Amino acid sequence: MSELVQEKVNQAVQILQEKNIDCWLTFVRETSSGGDPALPLIYGLDLTWHSALILTRTGERYAIVGAFEAEAARRTGAYTMVIPYNEAISRSLLHTLERINPSKIAINISQDDVLADGLTVGMYRTLLEFFDGTPWEQRLVSAEEIIRALRGRKMPGEVRRLRGAIRTTEEIFAKTFAYAEPGMSELQIGEFMHAQVDALGLTTAWERVGCPTVNAGPDSPVGHVGPSEITLQRGHLLHIDFGVKQDGYCADIQRMAYYLAPGETRPPEPVQHGFDTVVRAIQAALKAMKPGVTGLAVDQIARDIVTGAGYPEFKHATGHHLGQLTHDGAGVLGPAWERYGGTPFYPLEAGQVYTLEPSLAVPGYGFVGLEEDVLVTERGAVFLSEAQTALIVK
Repeated sequence: MSELVQEKVNQAVQILQEKNIDCWLTFVRETSSGGDPALPLIYGLDLTWHSALILTRTGERYAIVGAFEAEAARRTGAYTMVIPYNEAISRSLLHTLERINPSKIAINISQDDVLADGLTVGMYRTLLEFFDGTPWEQRLVSAEEIIRALRGRKMPGEVRRLRGAIRTTEEIFAKTFAYAEPGMSELQIGEFMHAQVDALGLTTAWERVGCPTVNAGPDSPVGHVGPSEITLQRGHLLHIDFGVKQDGYCADIQRMAYYLAPGETRPPEPVQHGFDTVVRAIQAALKAMKPGVTGLAVDQIARDIVTGAGYPEFKHATGHHLGQLTHDGAGVLGPAWERYGGTPFYPLEAGQVYTLEPSLAVPGYGFVGLEEDVLVTERGAVFLSEAQTALIVK
């Protein structure tokens, strides 16, 4: 991943120039116990002692780290100046800032973006102690604009990794729907998918206990929950939410099947109508996704199609960023609800990768949810996943 870290550090410098911010300071310690979310992008390793990664608008790249980690910092190839210390970081940090003399110092604090809010309260207070009697405290600004752009604008290598994770996820889905039969429990289906992941030496894209989520029929609880003892029955829908993490990047896909009841030759009209409605919502949202369009506008298009077809409003966003994490950025394709803060109002940018996942329920049959992974380009959005447009019927 060192090559990718180098690319992202170079990209960060370009973003600093674009945003007219003199320097970006990521200040961490003991990151194996809970590191800054920005660290995998710009460093790729854990750090133990107090450490400061400083990127400047003019292209300087400083890593002020404990002496035992200096060589590891050099080997990243991302930092032109590695400054080791033994007893205290403050002197080296203050000397470096005096050399840079920034008018703005971006630090990792944010009210709305959890991935730009990596500076802990304790570390923030430590910075303020270091900065007492200096001009630096008055020059601190949030780094959320930098981090939002850095996470969101995927480099070609990142998109390539995402495509690989998506392809593998789709292959496991195909094997799973060939395997799943009436009478099997959700747990059996989930265990089959875990076996495929393990055989490939991969991990699930999110917490294993809930990846996959398997919903067999109308009585299965929907949400961030693992499979249960509920068994798949004929006349019911099977819904699965799943992804793998491969080469450091995640896929996040949902797929659907209907198991014909005795005497049926095709899915009943309510099932087909629900499925077709979700497909239409995804296709319309994709068509609307262009640089400059807000996530709020995209969400409203998908939401209106679902409610316009007679279904209740789904109680989640239409989509989220995808990357090293399954929820990988500040912006959402979502409504203006309190829990999303200002994130639905962020404009889409080329290079961003989102999921599209409107949903609904068909009483008596089960949950209808599809999820596609899409890339925003200068000309619009394109599917990275092979979009499911026909209901699997078994």
